[in-house]
Amino acid sequence: MAPGSGLRRKGAAGPGLLGRLPFLRQSLRRAWQDKRLFLLEPQYTPLVAACLCLAEVGINHWVIRRVAYTEIDWKAYMDEVEGVVNGTLDYTQLEGDTGPLVYPAGFVYIFLGLYYATSRGTNIHLAQYLFAALYLATLLLVFRIYCRTNKVPPYVFFFMCCASYRIHSIFVLRLFNDPVAMAILFLAVNLFLEERWSWGCFCFSLAVSVKMNILLFAPGLLFLLLWRFGLLGAIPKLAICATLQVALGLPFLVVNPVGYLSRSFDLGRHFLFKWTVNWRFLPEEVFQHRAFHLALLIAHLTVLGLFARHRWHRVLILGLIELSWNTYPSTVYSSATLHVCHGIILLQLWHGTVPSSTPQEEKQPLKKAE
Repeated sequence: MAPGSGLRRKGAAGPGLLGRLPFLRQSLRRAWQDKRLFLLEPQYTPLVAACLCLAEVGINHWVIRRVAYTEIDWKAYMDEVEGVVNGTLDYTQLEGDTGPLVYPAGFVYIFLGLYYATSRGTNIHLAQYLFAALYLATLLLVFRIYCRTNKVPPYVFFFMCCASYRIHSIFVLRLFNDPVAMAILFLAVNLFLEERWSWGCFCFSLAVSVKMNILLFAPGLLFLLLWRFGLLGAIPKLAICATLQVALGLPFLVVNPVGYLSRSFDLGRHFLFKWTVNWRFLPEEVFQHRAFHLALLIAHLTVLGLFARHRWHRVLILGLIELSWNTYPSTVYSSATLHVCHGIILLQLWHGTVPSSTPQEEKQPLKKAE
């Protein structure tokens, strides 16, 4: 073998290896780009949602097993529905540890089922797993809404569920009635997206019957019904909502109609300053003042009127809002940040969207280009 042949072979191998480096770099770059697409492109929402739901099975199990349950309202709920079990149908006579029953009749029926399923409310562990199942169902409903809108990058969903202490706390550590009401509301939204308006109105009314604050969504629903069906066409849908409320509340309305309506739909209810997140930066005397409450109501109705007239809403600043709600106890900064976020959202809604077209404009066929 010639003395220089080995060197030539070794030298030949060197450029071959170096020649492969650009290919390896390109492959790694493509894999990283695909990973970024997986996190950023809304088209991957179903896949990301499925992964997060599977992860949430383990997370909820770990939370239930490892994090201490905190008793706040569950025992009061059970005491309130136990009064119905004992034959009391006068709403003014139904109460628990935290005070009188202040939720509509749908709450009574649903938590009556939980009362029996959990051995009269004593099997807290089972109740937590039932609420974990409700949480997973709620996630599926929410993810389905985002899949339909196809606008939110998938990485946001991780912070919305897996990384959110507050959401797990509300469902499996506190057993509040809010998750029940919101799960039914999200079901209604899914039905609206499928153009099943009658069933959607039924579910919306059912959600209201669990907790009155679902009525905050009523102006938006009314706008959609009027836009979709017109005034006469919206009346049957609204009748579904009203009929269900009467049917569910009938046993209590027969006994004491004033007591039922004043307790379950009390629009003048006072809230404790220590629980506020939005208004921590205000003095307590201002927070409790009737003039402040009236000003909030007027501002709320004014904004709804303006947006119903000129704009429709898009955009969310999820990160800071989530951070503000996860700050406990709330601080001046978390409360102020929440309002800054809301202000930015309103400005973006006002300046970043175009007026919605009227049904008459949508019905006109497109003219062919000449």
